[in-house]
Amino acid sequence: MADTTIKKVSAEASPQGEMGQVYLVSGKGLSMRLWRDQPPGEPKPEVRRDYETVGFVISGRAELHLEGQTIRLEPGDSWLVPKGAAHTYKILEPFTAVEATHPPAEVKGRDEP
Repeated sequence: MADTTIKKVSAEASPQGEMGQVYLVSGKGLSMRLWRDQPPGEPKPEVRRDYETVGFVISGRAELHLEGQTIRLEPGDSWLVPKGAAHTYKILEPFTAVEATHPPAEVKGRDEP
């Protein structure tokens, strides 16, 4: 039988992670998180994650450094970070974006520093 569970999650009531991410709805194979008004600053440490990430910029600007490439992210842009790719972000101005990860990033602390 197919899973017909419906979930609704309010960002205002959602838990927040150590890096400022807000955990939104999560399923068995996919999850969403919100990065709200992340402040500008130095690049985050480079990481490789065991999940794939796609994202969409709501406001602000950032640079995504991915495997030797630099991609500027602006409102309306979307991006992909493949599973296992070395990457870092540098936020250039207060940044708000939504990301989806597969498998869910928050399972077993996959997205913590």
